[in-house]
Amino acid sequence: MRAVVYSEVGVRPTVVEVADPVCPDDGVVVEVAATGVCRSDWHAWRGHDPVTLPIIPGHEFSGTIVAVGGQVAGWQVGDRVTAPFVLGCGRCEFCAAGDAQVCPDQLQPGFTLPGSFAQQVVVPRAQANLVRLPDTVSFVAAASLGCRFATSFRAVVSHGGVQPGQWVAVHGCGGVGLSAVMIAKAFGAKVVAVDRSAQTLTAAGRLGADELINATEISDIATEVVHRTGGGAHIGVDAIGHPAVAAASVSSLRRRGRHVQVGLLLGDAAQTALPMDRVIAEELSILGSHGMPAVDYPVMLDLLVSGALRPELLVTQRVGLDRAGAAMAAMDAPTGPGMVIIEPAQTG
Repeated sequence: MRAVVYSEVGVRPTVVEVADPVCPDDGVVVEVAATGVCRSDWHAWRGHDPVTLPIIPGHEFSGTIVAVGGQVAGWQVGDRVTAPFVLGCGRCEFCAAGDAQVCPDQLQPGFTLPGSFAQQVVVPRAQANLVRLPDTVSFVAAASLGCRFATSFRAVVSHGGVQPGQWVAVHGCGGVGLSAVMIAKAFGAKVVAVDRSAQTLTAAGRLGADELINATEISDIATEVVHRTGGGAHIGVDAIGHPAVAAASVSSLRRRGRHVQVGLLLGDAAQTALPMDRVIAEELSILGSHGMPAVDYPVMLDLLVSGALRPELLVTQRVGLDRAGAAMAAMDAPTGPGMVIIEPAQTG
């Protein structure tokens, strides 16, 4: 099959012919219809999140089952599926509790396994991790859920506990941030969107953001968010992954507010300082959001079927495998709003 591969950190991935994947007894092989280009893929390619090389990147995917392992029940060739980027073991205490996204024995396509920038991808542990797609949910919409949208959904809904009328401050409006804007608005919240790009802020406004803050024009983001929200955000989301952004999000919360860290803080940035005096005095909550388990997907998919959530609106570019390497390398610089989706069947 054709697949995108890189063998050295920072060297442009290329399309090569590799052996067709072998279906494991506990898994399935999925013919990839669509797969997202995520900043997490870029972090691994740039060496910020080390992986064993060579590797096929990609972890946000959807497609059709083309092979089923002997230990897998309830799935068959032709089923339309997706899967979380964290594949839990299905046996440990965390998986048993419905928290496969923090399974200590997790596998991840594109990081610990060959990924989905290919014509086919293997999903082991299929019984615990496959998600059936409703017929009305397109493959492009399903691929856009994989990491950014699902992680934002868990951040805003599960961790943030968003309620109608509450203020959600979204710091950074790339794919993760725009997803958070759409989700918060679908649940009746008010949104203040913060970014350095006027183009990206315009996209957030089109999705319903009530207040737009251009970080290039405001020196004290936290104070501005408090002012715009009449006392601070109930929920703050760092959708970029930067120490200053995380600190601003915490500082812009109202009392008993919740900060959710979605953007990756890697290397030296992982040991970042937060205003813990305020965390204690105002009983603020600091939470992380690392994907979403398969058992939680049905609630989100129901909202897609109803039309309350339309993640396909976040997709701004659809390319073939030959342009996947360039799409990932483009993340070296600030990118425009929205997501890039790879369709392996597409030429060019």
